[in-house]
Amino acid sequence: MMLLNDLEQAMLAGEFGAPRRWAIGHQIAVGNFFDAEDFVPVRQAHIMADSESLDTAGVAFLEGLAAAPPAERCVRIPTITDPRGVDFQAYRRLGIDESLAQLERRAIAAFEALGVLMTNTCINYQTILPPVRGEHMAFGDTGVVIYSNSVFGARSNFEGGPSALAAGLTGRTPRYGFHLDRHRFGTRLFLLRDQPQSLSDWGALGGVIGRAVNSYWEVPVIDGIAAVPSSDALKHFGAALASYGSTAMFHMPGITAEAPTLAAAFDHSLPAAEPVTAADLGAFYAATMATGERVDVVVFAAPQLSLLELQTLGGLLEGRRIAAHTTLLVATSPENQSAADRMGITARIQASGAIVLGGVCFYQSYAREMAEANGWRRLMTNSAKLVNIIAGYGYAPTLSTTEHCIDSAVAGRIL
Repeated sequence: MMLLNDLEQAMLAGEFGAPRRWAIGHQIAVGNFFDAEDFVPVRQAHIMADSESLDTAGVAFLEGLAAAPPAERCVRIPTITDPRGVDFQAYRRLGIDESLAQLERRAIAAFEALGVLMTNTCINYQTILPPVRGEHMAFGDTGVVIYSNSVFGARSNFEGGPSALAAGLTGRTPRYGFHLDRHRFGTRLFLLRDQPQSLSDWGALGGVIGRAVNSYWEVPVIDGIAAVPSSDALKHFGAALASYGSTAMFHMPGITAEAPTLAAAFDHSLPAAEPVTAADLGAFYAATMATGERVDVVVFAAPQLSLLELQTLGGLLEGRRIAAHTTLLVATSPENQSAADRMGITARIQASGAIVLGGVCFYQSYAREMAEANGWRRLMTNSAKLVNIIAGYGYAPTLSTTEHCIDSAVAGRIL
């Protein structure tokens, strides 16, 4: 059984209200499952809980917590949200039913009553408040967790929606997994024989290594990187690695926070290196390629786009027009959308016929319902993470570079 301090015991006894009593009880159950000895205080929580995953029962649960008196229901630490399920400026155009939008409104109202900041982003490490090395967090989105653990050296497990909300209400999380030193060392070594050249290459590399490790408790170490990757490259790599491998942390010697050297990434002798070549990435792409097929929807999302990615799309789309039967969707954070609006980037993108979505991510936004409403099947993207997820919603996905995706969207078929 977990050790509880006086504050935690008081929460469990209901002295701070029913929401916190539920929260600490939930966390004790999680902690006991993972053999956590006690709790660790956390600085911030990040909740994955869009209306599609919540559905009516989940929203009603949130509303029940939100009905408590303000002193009992409000979160104790900064608590932010992952992308929502609906962009209220665009959902009708995309064929999302009004009843689903209303469910999203109810979820937002409940979160706001709980004191949650509606940041609506999966790239909070690029836009809100990047964590610092050694800082304990309770983050939900897999891409957020792996980037924060690896690039910054912060500490978080994958927190499900209820667990992240519980952390917001209590200000702590069970001390297990990646909150502990012993789980943060490298376990597998991969050696790059060829360098990734594009964001989609970095995503493909994450997919290749993710499939190889295929475990939450593995920590791959990637050596042989010739130049420091950009934040967006690391974002695509980490998101794909987490998606394909359920992996929460990686090291890149000389690049990521806790691996100044190759030896420092491991707490024992180095394992044999497993090579990754251009042929491995080529095979990853080839598995989804469908040259010549009509493309129904091209999606830039998963993760949401940075301001620099938006600028790149604006340049690639300048003076061009998306094919009449193809839809181009671009998902970004509310902050980046506002900045892009101010700088004229949004206008340049949308002049092509593309749609810029704020505060959502495609696969969390009723993707199946959009497919049925619009007759979409063939999807093209530069996101390996999205490719891994979206087939489960009835799509046939193709992975390619940003430039190839734009050219194909203009042509209306995969070039």
